[in-house]
Amino acid sequence: QVQLVESGGGLVQAGGSLRLSCAASGHTLDAYSLGWFRQTSGKEREFVAVIDWSGHRTRYGDSVKGRFTISRDNAKNTVYLQMNSLKPEDTAVYSCARTFRGVAVVAGAYDYWGQGTQVTVSS
Repeated sequence: QVQLVESGGGLVQAGGSLRLSCAASGHTLDAYSLGWFRQTSGKEREFVAVIDWSGHRTRYGDSVKGRFTISRDNAKNTVYLQMNSLKPEDTAVYSCARTFRGVAVVAGAYDYWGQGTQVTVSS
């Protein structure tokens, strides 16, 4: 049974930083791409970032380019999302997920999801 568990969310002031982690258990992730999505109440899930199995290919959503960085440590079965220069509009529940489909940006390409971690950015 694959489990993805996010951590690192919290409350931060605008302009601050947070680092999210997503740890996997039950299966190694080194053959998969791993992505981060976010969602706020009443809105569709939004693509944030994805990294391929090797760590060499990444893609970012337009709203986070230049501020967020995705990385992974296959030895630790963990993917990270470093979030800098946070804005109030970054407030959301952030979830990680895995996909076999390269650096996919659509949620439908992902099969296993974590429960999410809340990020709140105050102005």
